[in-house]
Amino acid sequence: MEVILKQFIDKLGDVDEIVDVKPGYARNYLIPRGYAVVASPSQKKMHAETLRQRAHKQAKVLEEAQGIATKLAGLTLKIGAKAGENGKIFGSVNTIQISEALAKSGFEIDRKHISIAEDSIKNLGEYEASVRLHKEVIQQVKFEVVGE
Repeated sequence: MEVILKQFIDKLGDVDEIVDVKPGYARNYLIPRGYAVVASPSQKKMHAETLRQRAHKQAKVLEEAQGIATKLAGLTLKIGAKAGENGKIFGSVNTIQISEALAKSGFEIDRKHISIAEDSIKNLGEYEASVRLHKEVIQQVKFEVVGE
């Protein structure tokens, strides 16, 4: 069953993409929650017109995302955490803390667009996180976990 996505769904697609999903997934999850609409011929025509109108705006957004990515490339964040004597921190570092550190540096990025390669960060040291600025722009950000 073809549906038109109304918002970003992780591992499925981005806004305004036409994707093919199983009918039960569409009827029971995507459509009732407002995440998608059925891709009927009339909906596809309206979708095509909407995409044409947004093409210019998307070029600006992509250019802006690439500009932010170049600024993030040279940035190294410092995240403070309470740690024991052997370098093991109490708790773990997550995307919320990275998002807050980016906000202090002047970049307002939602935590949902940040992913950490490792499952959990429980030691002091240097790590990398991926920041999804646009569907075509993903930037690696270095951060260092330091003891407080």
